[in-house]
Amino acid sequence: MSVTVLRSNFRQRSLCRLLAVQQHLMSSQAGSDILLERSGCAGVITLNRPKALNALNLSMIRQIYPQLKKWEKDPETSIVIIKGTGGKAFCAGGDIRAVTDAGKVGDRLSQDFFREEYILNNAIGTYQKPYVALIDGITMGGGVGLSVHGRFRVATEKTMFAMPETGIGLFPDVGGGYFLPRLQGKLGLFLALTGFRIKGRDVQQAGVASHFVDSEKLPSLEKDLVQLKTPSNTDVAGVLNLYQAQSKLDDGKPFILAEHMDQINRLFEASSVEDIMQKLNEDGSSFALKQLETLKKMSPTSLKITFRQLQNGASMSLQEVLVMEYRLSQACMRGHDFYEGVRAVLIDRDQSPKWKPGVMEEVTGDLVDGCFKSLGSNDLKL
Repeated sequence: MSVTVLRSNFRQRSLCRLLAVQQHLMSSQAGSDILLERSGCAGVITLNRPKALNALNLSMIRQIYPQLKKWEKDPETSIVIIKGTGGKAFCAGGDIRAVTDAGKVGDRLSQDFFREEYILNNAIGTYQKPYVALIDGITMGGGVGLSVHGRFRVATEKTMFAMPETGIGLFPDVGGGYFLPRLQGKLGLFLALTGFRIKGRDVQQAGVASHFVDSEKLPSLEKDLVQLKTPSNTDVAGVLNLYQAQSKLDDGKPFILAEHMDQINRLFEASSVEDIMQKLNEDGSSFALKQLETLKKMSPTSLKITFRQLQNGASMSLQEVLVMEYRLSQACMRGHDFYEGVRAVLIDRDQSPKWKPGVMEEVTGDLVDGCFKSLGSNDLKL
């Protein structure tokens, strides 16, 4: 065999090995639940679990948090952008199935997940650089925690927001006790108790999103953001305002709950969940009775915990709220309804949870008080 042929074979084998390494690296990156990269002036976080609607797990939290801290100190990184893949969801929530399985056997994941998730929520809420969440698609639970506390939350016509936790024996956590009571009137309490879903431009009109941009414009928006030179919040707002002004989708359309806001403010202004339910029943309108039927399906314990959570949270800092919510999360892990709710909604899907206690009257003040008690040395530390 000639030297020329040997050299040719060597080059081919080397090229094949190089291509194999590149393909391996590409598949490893593509197979990761989270993608973290620098692009222009920006640190870009991509949630990459499209088949799971980008549900947030502990591994993802443990990658996002240190990277956020690193970018916050990095003079070359001026802005952080977070988005999801797959076209259906930004992030549909936390990995509840894993937490449920852990809680049943007393595994530390049921503590670590909530603790580290809330620490991440606080890092976002106190971030020193512009933080832009592109909430294109389903945004619930844990996905709300990754977005709502940031300075900029960009909704699209695909956005669907909800905090449906009372339907699975939980409560609207990830700082829900902070941002929900700060929405207009009693809207936050209404959303928290009923799990009502709002979509598209309504997410901005509710005050959950800061801006509305057409979904197809997001790649162009991201390109313009990463090309900014050491942008301030004002600079970022300017770009977002420009894109928002270009959108004509549902422009001028009234907020979906606009015609009911007077009712919501009146009926959800109450001293207890029982009082709200009585008011809804006495109102008798189709809207009121529909909300009453919804509340009757929720965990009575979750409803009472949530009512107190928002009541307390209205006058608390984000940090105080997250400490409170960590206590509530662990109370739910010790209880019955969370596991039953997940079984009925996510596992067996019979949509027929058997709550304990099963009626509002049996959820005593002492039971609720116990959920808010300090965990001592196990309290969340921020």
